[in-house]
Amino acid sequence: MGETLIEIAVIAAGLATAALLAWPRLRNMPLWRATITPLASIIGSGFLILGPILVDSFGSYGVVAMAALCLAGYAFGGAIRYNISRIGQHPGEFDGDREGDGAPDDPVAVAAFEKASSWALAFAYAISVAYYLNLFGAFFARIFSGPSDLLGRIITTAAYALILGAGLLRGFALLERMEQLTVSLKLAIIAALIAALAVQGGIEANRGTIEHSSPTTGGLGALLMMFGLIVTVQGFETSRYLGKHYDAGTRIRSMKLSQWIASAIYVAYVALLSLIFKAGSFPLTETAIIDLMAGISALLGPLLIVAALAAQFSAAVADTNGSGGLVTELTGGRLNARHTYFALAAIGLTLTWVADVFQIVSYASRAFALYYALQSAIAFLRARRDPEAGLAHGLLYAALALLGLAAAIFGTSVEG
Repeated sequence: MGETLIEIAVIAAGLATAALLAWPRLRNMPLWRATITPLASIIGSGFLILGPILVDSFGSYGVVAMAALCLAGYAFGGAIRYNISRIGQHPGEFDGDREGDGAPDDPVAVAAFEKASSWALAFAYAISVAYYLNLFGAFFARIFSGPSDLLGRIITTAAYALILGAGLLRGFALLERMEQLTVSLKLAIIAALIAALAVQGGIEANRGTIEHSSPTTGGLGALLMMFGLIVTVQGFETSRYLGKHYDAGTRIRSMKLSQWIASAIYVAYVALLSLIFKAGSFPLTETAIIDLMAGISALLGPLLIVAALAAQFSAAVADTNGSGGLVTELTGGRLNARHTYFALAAIGLTLTWVADVFQIVSYASRAFALYYALQSAIAFLRARRDPEAGLAHGLLYAALALLGLAAAIFGTSVEG
């Protein structure tokens, strides 16, 4: 009976979510269209890999760690939203979409920090593509066998060849259309996953089999590991670069909304997962979620593989395109997107063959933490001259800059 209820919940939640996202009134709403881009990026950044990591490391307190990550992401988002608002006060001169954008009253140092943060973001994109494609390879390999590092790396290498070839042949337009289709699919499958966990959690509670699970990681080691997981809540910053399509107010609201929705999904997911599974009770691999859910729902295993493949490949295409565009702009066209694609592939393939997925997650987190530190420093410099910002905001942005810098320097990887 329990298994039947779970499968019904999986189907009902998945179909209901897909129908909601296909509803024309929602789909055509400008705020929702602006929200989809950062939301898809946040959820795609680490949803499938993060749950098992936090449960394995923090046990029943995994939800606390998840809430802390979401809070840190929202705070960094606040610094970026402040920067958007400052640029948005000067419409017509600055569209908030280029790396050199700024306000006329910006301190001189802001332009240098903006350029440095754009280079940091371009580099973070390069590492995040390696992260996405290595997850893609790991989940693809599960179609043929159990976890296999070698097969996963071979598939990742083939995916790099496909993306590089598409970029060189100007085939990204076709690949980018895939991204639009994957957003609804991914969110529908996530809804099905959470529904299955909720029903299973109810069954466990009714049986009285829910037990407290103690953390296996603590103290400084836990903090440094959290620094190495920032990439899993990354993606909200994409609102900063949609100035050609939406005004500053819409981008600020869309970033907030995307982070609220993503945080609710993440916290519910990890809370339910930590009720059902215990720290140290399962092998921690990049595809552990498939093994964990196999004992709950026969439908979810294949669905999670589909979601992972669609989400990671589309995210890799988006970040490849983003990195190429940023580098072209930063170098004034001296390096075009094609040059960047080669460099990106070289970086990614090196990481693929010398590091595991958990290490790449840590490298990507540290790169994004540096970008957030620089954006927070920019917000601090602007707030010092802004009478409306107040001392408290300035100090918060300064603290965030230091936190981001610490994460960039000291972040460590999870031990699988």
